[in-house]
Amino acid sequence: MLERSENKRREVQMFDLEALVPKNHLVRKIDKAVNFEEIYPMVEKYYCQDNGRPAVDPVVLVKMVLLQHLFGISSLRKTVEEINVNVAYRWFLGFNFSSTVPHFATVSYAFATRFPSVVFEEIFSWILESAVRKGFINEKTIFIDGTHIKASANKHKRRKELALKTARIYDKQLREEINKERIEEGKKPFDDEDEGNGSMETKEITVSTVDPDCGLFRKGEHKVEFAYTAHVACDKNNFVLGCEVTAGNVHDSRVFDQVYDKVTGIFKAVETVAVDAAYKTPWICKKVQQEGRHVSTPYKRPMSKKGFFKPYEYVYDEHYNCILCPNNQVLAYSATNRQGYREYKSNPAICKNCSYLSQCTHSKNHQKVVTRHIWEKHIDQAEDFRHSPEGKESYGLRSKTIERVFADAKEKHGMRYTTLRGLERVTNSIKLIFAAMNLKKMAMWA
Repeated sequence: MLERSENKRREVQMFDLEALVPKNHLVRKIDKAVNFEEIYPMVEKYYCQDNGRPAVDPVVLVKMVLLQHLFGISSLRKTVEEINVNVAYRWFLGFNFSSTVPHFATVSYAFATRFPSVVFEEIFSWILESAVRKGFINEKTIFIDGTHIKASANKHKRRKELALKTARIYDKQLREEINKERIEEGKKPFDDEDEGNGSMETKEITVSTVDPDCGLFRKGEHKVEFAYTAHVACDKNNFVLGCEVTAGNVHDSRVFDQVYDKVTGIFKAVETVAVDAAYKTPWICKKVQQEGRHVSTPYKRPMSKKGFFKPYEYVYDEHYNCILCPNNQVLAYSATNRQGYREYKSNPAICKNCSYLSQCTHSKNHQKVVTRHIWEKHIDQAEDFRHSPEGKESYGLRSKTIERVFADAKEKHGMRYTTLRGLERVTNSIKLIFAAMNLKKMAMWA
């Protein structure tokens, strides 16, 4: 029998807001996981204590932004609309049905102007410390990688500029070791003046006229866009331990030291650092290994011309400090260049009549030159660890840890692109996204 439901829209009833929110709702778990009263000491110094009009409760502001990132809402304007109609969100903020939700511009102003970057860092650290106290962090192995975030900038609105080349963090140490080796070999050491004051070298870069802080990112042959890069470290349980944000044209290996030093300065028990091929450099391997840790890296395809011998076919003899070519001829040590590579050169008189010459070199003087970095032994140690059971296991976990963190951040928490402009604002936003992700995982586990 057909029945028509009665229109009860205007019916007046009394409700208990507490009873309307499901017992297993995420906001209930989050409310139990941390004490939001701890936010007040972080922000109270940015408010006047005895003057001005009453401000919106800062805990409400933080909770509103966390709601946006927890549930992947696209904007603060949309977040306010959702809070107005969602009972669970109102319960989480401590509101009743008649409470007025703060205007989205009020929330935006607080996080863009009132609160400095240190507040965002404190919020991230506060949630991470809560996870540590609950025993959820597995710091034995950490995973470091970078992911790109599309910037709010038209790729066609750009200009060319000259920028100073930034010095690498290890340049001074590398130069000292190069000069020490050259002196021992009876050669003249390099001075900064010899290379025309390299610290003042310039390069041409492409800069966005809309957001100058982002960088032009190229992936493959076709994808070109302005972007930022989030360099992230996480643990085996997918908790984000640290994050640094740079322009999209900064190579991952140049930011490794900042992320690594920050994380290992807090978590002393790290034993293994798992990274991808972009971080497989002599300096990174040396830095990690000298601190008593293992660096877990992947296989890196030899970068040689088609039809030529592979680099690993030239065998290094550490005792005699020479290279043996595939035809068992000796390439003697010649010198160490400015970039820190030892040069080993063959005898042209022998090479000229070698049957493998076409697979070895096309140089006019028939001389083969093989280079080996003075820190290459650390790459070799990383290769040995790569073949060990521990190395295979740790690197195999990257797809379930750091790659999963990036996938969740982009698909569920809105980190695929940013609508903000400026490195500081983008960094603050990403810190809040990762704070929300850590909070969600901690709440679910607790």
